Amino acid sequence: MKRFKFNMEKILQLRKFKEEECKLALGQAISALNKIENDIKMTAVKHHEASLERFKNPLETSSWEIYILRLEQETEKLSQKAAQAEIIVEDKRALYLEARKDLEAMEKLKEKQQKEYRKEYLISEMNQVDEITSSRLGILANN
Repeated sequence: MKRFKFNMEKILQLRKFKEEECKLALGQAISALNKIENDIKMTAVKHHEASLERFKNPLETSSWEIYILRLEQETEKLSQKAAQAEIIVEDKRALYLEARKDLEAMEKLKEKQQKEYRKEYLISEMNQVDEITSSRLGILANN
Protein backbone atom coordinates (compact mmCIF):
# COMPACT_ATOMS: atom_id res chain seq x y z
CA MET A 1 0.00 0.00 0.00
CA LYS A 2 1.36 3.42 -0.84
CA ARG A 3 2.11 6.23 1.64
CA PHE A 4 -0.57 8.58 2.91
CA LYS A 5 -0.93 11.71 0.83
CA PHE A 6 -3.19 14.55 1.94
CA ASN A 7 -4.89 15.77 -1.22
CA MET A 8 -5.31 19.32 0.15
CA GLU A 9 -1.70 19.78 1.29
CA LYS A 10 -1.28 22.98 -0.77
CA ILE A 11 -4.34 24.52 0.85
CA LEU A 12 -3.01 23.51 4.27
CA GLN A 13 0.34 25.18 3.49
CA LEU A 14 -1.44 28.34 2.29
CA ARG A 15 -3.47 28.47 5.49
CA LYS A 16 -0.31 28.04 7.56
CA PHE A 17 1.29 30.90 5.64
CA LYS A 18 -1.78 33.11 6.10
CA GLU A 19 -1.89 32.32 9.83
CA GLU A 20 1.80 33.23 10.16
CA GLU A 21 1.28 36.50 8.26
CA CYS A 22 -1.66 37.41 10.49
CA LYS A 23 0.39 36.57 13.57
CA LEU A 24 3.20 38.88 12.40
CA ALA A 25 0.74 41.68 11.58
CA LEU A 26 -0.81 41.34 15.02
CA GLY A 27 2.64 41.50 16.62
CA GLN A 28 3.46 44.66 14.69
CA ALA A 29 0.16 46.27 15.68
CA ILE A 30 0.73 45.41 19.35
CA SER A 31 4.26 46.78 19.11
CA ALA A 32 2.96 50.07 17.68
CA LEU A 33 0.38 50.31 20.46
CA ASN A 34 3.04 49.63 23.11
CA LYS A 35 5.24 52.39 21.64
CA ILE A 36 2.36 54.88 21.82
CA GLU A 37 1.62 53.84 25.41
CA ASN A 38 5.29 54.32 26.31
CA ASP A 39 5.20 57.78 24.71
CA ILE A 40 2.15 58.62 26.84
CA LYS A 41 4.01 57.50 29.97
CA MET A 42 7.07 59.56 29.04
CA THR A 43 4.88 62.61 28.42
CA ALA A 44 3.26 62.11 31.84
CA VAL A 45 6.71 61.98 33.46
CA LYS A 46 7.72 65.20 31.66
CA HIS A 47 4.43 66.80 32.74
CA HIS A 48 5.08 65.86 36.36
CA GLU A 49 8.66 67.17 36.25
CA ALA A 50 7.54 70.42 34.61
CA SER A 51 4.84 70.87 37.26
CA LEU A 52 7.50 70.65 39.97
CA GLU A 53 9.93 72.97 38.14
CA ARG A 54 7.47 75.82 37.54
CA PHE A 55 7.33 76.60 41.26
CA LYS A 56 11.11 76.74 41.66
CA ASN A 57 11.52 79.89 39.57
CA PRO A 58 8.55 82.27 39.70
CA LEU A 59 9.90 84.37 36.80
CA GLU A 60 9.64 81.44 34.40
CA THR A 61 6.16 80.30 35.50
CA SER A 62 4.47 81.37 32.28
CA SER A 63 7.04 79.48 30.18
CA TRP A 64 6.49 76.34 32.25
CA GLU A 65 2.72 76.69 31.95
CA ILE A 66 3.00 76.93 28.16
CA TYR A 67 5.23 73.86 28.15
CA ILE A 68 2.79 71.98 30.41
CA LEU A 69 -0.10 72.96 28.14
CA ARG A 70 1.82 71.62 25.13
CA LEU A 71 2.51 68.37 27.00
CA GLU A 72 -1.21 68.03 27.80
CA GLN A 73 -2.07 68.54 24.13
CA GLU A 74 0.54 65.98 23.14
CA THR A 75 -0.90 63.54 25.67
CA GLU A 76 -4.37 64.05 24.17
CA LYS A 77 -3.07 63.39 20.64
CA LEU A 78 -1.22 60.30 21.82
CA SER A 79 -4.37 59.05 23.56
CA GLN A 80 -6.29 59.40 20.31
CA LYS A 81 -3.54 57.54 18.45
CA ALA A 82 -3.63 54.83 21.13
CA ALA A 83 -7.39 54.44 20.68
CA GLN A 84 -6.92 54.06 16.93
CA ALA A 85 -4.06 51.61 17.48
CA GLU A 86 -6.26 49.54 19.82
CA ILE A 87 -8.89 49.30 17.09
CA ILE A 88 -6.23 48.13 14.66
CA VAL A 89 -4.96 45.57 17.19
CA GLU A 90 -8.47 44.21 17.65
CA ASP A 91 -8.96 43.96 13.87
CA LYS A 92 -5.62 42.17 13.48
CA ARG A 93 -6.48 39.87 16.39
CA ALA A 94 -9.80 38.97 14.77
CA LEU A 95 -8.04 38.22 11.46
CA TYR A 96 -5.46 36.09 13.28
CA LEU A 97 -8.11 34.15 15.18
CA GLU A 98 -10.02 33.51 11.94
CA ALA A 99 -6.85 32.33 10.18
CA ARG A 100 -5.99 30.13 13.17
CA LYS A 101 -9.49 28.61 13.15
CA ASP A 102 -9.24 27.86 9.40
CA LEU A 103 -5.83 26.27 9.87
CA GLU A 104 -7.01 24.11 12.77
CA ALA A 105 -10.00 22.92 10.75
CA MET A 106 -7.71 21.87 7.90
CA GLU A 107 -5.30 20.15 10.32
CA LYS A 108 -8.18 18.22 11.90
CA LEU A 109 -9.32 17.13 8.46
CA LYS A 110 -5.81 15.91 7.69
CA GLU A 111 -5.64 14.02 11.00
CA LYS A 112 -9.02 12.43 10.32
CA GLN A 113 -7.90 11.31 6.86
CA GLN A 114 -4.64 9.95 8.31
CA LYS A 115 -6.54 7.91 10.89
CA GLU A 116 -8.85 6.56 8.21
CA TYR A 117 -5.84 5.70 6.04
CA ARG A 118 -4.13 3.87 8.93
CA LYS A 119 -7.32 1.98 9.68
CA GLU A 120 -7.67 0.88 6.04
CA TYR A 121 -3.98 0.00 5.94
CA LEU A 122 -4.26 -2.21 9.02
CA ILE A 123 -7.36 -3.94 7.65
CA SER A 124 -5.57 -4.54 4.35
CA GLU A 125 -2.53 -5.90 6.17
CA MET A 126 -4.68 -8.22 8.28
CA ASN A 127 -6.43 -9.49 5.14
CA GLN A 128 -3.05 -10.21 3.52
CA VAL A 129 -1.89 -12.12 6.60
CA ASP A 130 -5.17 -14.08 6.61
CA GLU A 131 -4.72 -14.94 2.94
CA ILE A 132 -1.16 -16.13 3.54
CA THR A 133 -2.27 -18.18 6.55
CA SER A 134 -5.23 -19.61 4.65
CA SER A 135 -3.09 -20.56 1.68
CA ARG A 136 -0.55 -22.30 3.94
CA LEU A 137 -3.30 -24.19 5.71
CA GLY A 138 -4.74 -25.15 2.33
CA ILE A 139 -1.34 -26.43 1.19
CA LEU A 140 -0.86 -28.39 4.42
CA ALA A 141 -4.37 -29.85 4.18
CA ASN A 142 -3.70 -31.09 0.60
CA ASN A 143 -0.50 -32.90 1.67
